[in-house]
Amino acid sequence: EYVHSSSLLWTKKEKPKTNTISEILKEKTLKPSRRSLPCLAQSHDQSVKDHYEEEAEASTYEAGRTDESFLIQKPATRAKLEARGTNPGQPSGLLFRDGKKRIDYILVYKKSSPLVEKRVTFERNLRAEGLMLEKEPSLTNTDIMFVKIHAPWDTLCKYAEQMNIRMPFRKKSYFTDWKSKAMGRCRQIKSWLPRNPMKLDKEALPDLEETDCYTAPFSRARMHHFTINNRHTFFSNSTRSRIVHHVLQRTKYEDGKSKMGINRLLGNGTYEAAFPPHEGGYKSRHPIKTHGAQNHRHLLYERWARWGMWYKYQPLDLIRRYFGEKIGLYFAWLGWYTGMLIPAALVGLLVFLYGFLTMDTSQVSKEICEANTTIMCPMCEENCNPWKLSDSCVYAKVTHLFDNGGTVFFAIFMAIWATVFLEFWKRRRAELTYDWDLIDWEEEEENLRPQFEAKYSRLERVNPISGKPEPFQPFTDKLSRLMVSVSGIFFMISLVLTAVFAVVVFRLIAMEKFASFDWEFVKKNWQFATSGTGVCINFMIIMSLNVVYEKVAYLLTNLEHPRTESEWENSFALKMFLFQFVNLNSSTFYIAFFLGRFAGRPGKYNKLFNRWRLEECHPSGCLIDLCLQMGVIMVLKQIWNNFMELGYPLLQNWWSRRKIKQTEREERTRGGQNVENKVQLPQWDKDWNLQPMNAHGLVDEYLEMVLQFGFTTIFVAAFPLAPLLALLNNIIEIRLDAYKFVTQWRRPMPARATDIGIWYGILEGIGVLAVITNAFVIAITSDYIPRFVYAFRYGPCVDKEYHHENRCLQGYMNSSLSVFDMGVRWNVSEEQSRYCRYRDYRASPWSPVPYDFTLQFWHVLAARLAFIIVFEHLVFGIKSFIAYLIPDMPKSLCDRMRREKYLMQEMMYEAELEHLQKERKKNGRRYHHEWP
Repeated sequence: EYVHSSSLLWTKKEKPKTNTISEILKEKTLKPSRRSLPCLAQSHDQSVKDHYEEEAEASTYEAGRTDESFLIQKPATRAKLEARGTNPGQPSGLLFRDGKKRIDYILVYKKSSPLVEKRVTFERNLRAEGLMLEKEPSLTNTDIMFVKIHAPWDTLCKYAEQMNIRMPFRKKSYFTDWKSKAMGRCRQIKSWLPRNPMKLDKEALPDLEETDCYTAPFSRARMHHFTINNRHTFFSNSTRSRIVHHVLQRTKYEDGKSKMGINRLLGNGTYEAAFPPHEGGYKSRHPIKTHGAQNHRHLLYERWARWGMWYKYQPLDLIRRYFGEKIGLYFAWLGWYTGMLIPAALVGLLVFLYGFLTMDTSQVSKEICEANTTIMCPMCEENCNPWKLSDSCVYAKVTHLFDNGGTVFFAIFMAIWATVFLEFWKRRRAELTYDWDLIDWEEEEENLRPQFEAKYSRLERVNPISGKPEPFQPFTDKLSRLMVSVSGIFFMISLVLTAVFAVVVFRLIAMEKFASFDWEFVKKNWQFATSGTGVCINFMIIMSLNVVYEKVAYLLTNLEHPRTESEWENSFALKMFLFQFVNLNSSTFYIAFFLGRFAGRPGKYNKLFNRWRLEECHPSGCLIDLCLQMGVIMVLKQIWNNFMELGYPLLQNWWSRRKIKQTEREERTRGGQNVENKVQLPQWDKDWNLQPMNAHGLVDEYLEMVLQFGFTTIFVAAFPLAPLLALLNNIIEIRLDAYKFVTQWRRPMPARATDIGIWYGILEGIGVLAVITNAFVIAITSDYIPRFVYAFRYGPCVDKEYHHENRCLQGYMNSSLSVFDMGVRWNVSEEQSRYCRYRDYRASPWSPVPYDFTLQFWHVLAARLAFIIVFEHLVFGIKSFIAYLIPDMPKSLCDRMRREKYLMQEMMYEAELEHLQKERKKNGRRYHHEWP
């Protein structure tokens, strides 16, 4: 597993079992971590009324505030700082000018923008919703103005209740049983073993213990149930930003139901950007080991985003706390996928090494390399001469690297691997959703998209879940929009197929040109030249069409008017996957299943447009063409994606810094006031100079990995090194994405999610397709079945007891080549002047029925069909059996969830009882232990 979660509950010290719920409630609270602010126990001596008494928002902030970045400091360092009375964790540019109100969101607009009225109305409505605004000019651009937004306590409580945000209300209790005792002994034994170098040092990470609290949907009426030690830290930074974003999405800027939302204002140019601020800089002049981390961003950079941490587990809890559950789940899935690639890469490398070690001893390769007298038919009908089979010796040896005895085993292994990967990911996801308190977060709690509300506000129906009226899209309208969208999808797919047809035509033309080339080296290796140039041109077409597909998918998805953000993302993701999957794999499918199947024979070749002869396979098979296609596209696409993900933002940020320095020099030249240096810029100015996160969220990140998963599984029988290339790329990808999120992008809006969305269904579909395609690749594309039929039906081992591979394949190449009468004398020996050989199972020209299919052809065809049926049924049976054996959720986790549900009900009951009893006692009423 290539992931790490620093809050596994069973690794914490467990308490002895108590008998009653009352004892649990009265039990002394565990000493809280210095960084688990939301779960700090309240003092029972303080009056509930005094604790929840309203206080002014402008009250002294520092007196009641515990800075999170200060808490990250190591104990020794904090003691020294406390003695000096300083607070180095004080972030620069994260507060209003009064130094008290925290900045929860930033809006950016240009002073020269003509849409002043919309902006003024929008900001006035934001204040009416309870938000506090403050404006600040930019220090790097005189035309830029920042609007800092702060959400007061009352506003946070109001919208937290509306959004059903779950907040902590009681510390979790654990019970000791025989399993936990056994686990304790195992941990004790494990402590004696050498430390795993991939694990992060726990002393360097904050103890994020907010998952150690029972949570419930926030309610102002039941506020006394929740553990509120400090109002400024009760709602985390990510939660505050999410609440403000919710308000921004639903605030009007003009009269009219469709005139609302920050997204529309960003689209029409009223605002330039809207983003939550980073928690400070990601670098420090002091080493983190001695001075600790300045903030969570600095900690993420040092313990996650640096390239030197490539071999370490990921701090998933810290990622989730800073970026939200949605991004946390993406990195958890990416880490799990990368870890599962390790066994697949090792097995694929062993299969490749087996082919490499047996390359010179392969009977088929030896027969091709020694066939100095075997004359092959010309590759074209003009300017092409017959050629010797031995000229393709290198081609045959390279083919054996990927088409050998381990191919079938590796295909079965990868099909099982895909199932195990997905099944165990479901278990890992269940643990994460429990640890991150996402079990009860369901789709009905997700809010409607503002565009959907504005479009269908006149039509309402009662939500069957909540019982409240909400906008409704009629079925006929939804069906008509869906039909238009599907038509657009098919049109774009047809465009892809047209591009593939153009590449096929190019390969046919290039084949004739390279086969008759003047340069002997190119003429001798015309197969490599044809495949290589075809792959490169195909790659350029793929990358060009991807730009068009993204715009078309965006338009079609907006045309459908999805109900929620998750529905919009799922619809957009499905379109992007269909477009790019067909775009990326259509030429690969052509090479795997159509190349050389309809070429005809010498004297009766099939021609495209009666002009170009269809392409043939090499005498050693077509698998090397498929391998070359996959290898080149996979490597080039990964290089291009990595450049676009990191290189492009780096160049953009460098250009922004260059413009700032140029502006500073111009100011100095004119004698004006110097612009502040980059280090002294406030946080909002620094974030503004960063690049925004992709408008489509994590779609591009998931899409890249899912397409890679398809390359790794669908045609893995032809390219066993695909898992190894994917593993190396993903090790870089994790740190590259981490570096990009932490240093090059503005902080994205923290969003919640319970799973990876539609991508899991796509991965399952790819797993099923992989079984089918690998069965056809082995049966049709590779020469495994023809060699198998020859060895057991026509070879020298038919009547023998031994079945040695090399002995049984003696004479295989001669058996797989047919004879053609050219009828014209060439500059060769007299005996072979009229005849040439070609790859097929046809009768000789002197037989009663010349060039008819032989009995061996039908035997091979029957064996291929039988292999496809047996392989698919066997692998699907194994996959289904494995999926049945592996439950979606660990049993221990199910027991913990059921126990927690029971305790939560009892705790809510007794907490309410205790509250009412205190109220009665305070009012002088008689005290009763029973429910009033």
